[in-house]
Amino acid sequence: MTDAQVAGGHKATINNPSTSEEAKENSRQVLENEFNGGDVTGAENNKEKNPGNVAGGLKATLNNPNVSEEAKRNAQERLAKEDF
Repeated sequence: MTDAQVAGGHKATINNPSTSEEAKENSRQVLENEFNGGDVTGAENNKEKNPGNVAGGLKATLNNPNVSEEAKRNAQERLAKEDF
């Protein structure tokens, strides 16, 4: 699990109305002490992404009936140019 994912979990805990104040305070402390107040970076550029997964997502976009035609055109163009 990446630091960004761990920090995201703590942020979710803080914003979850079902979470106890004790858990929220613990997450605040973890974010402050270990994650620079929650300011962590995730995948900053495409080099960290798996090209096969990106291509698969673009292909899924093409076949999803709930996606706009504009998004489908964009996905098709990115696949054609291998822009991932």
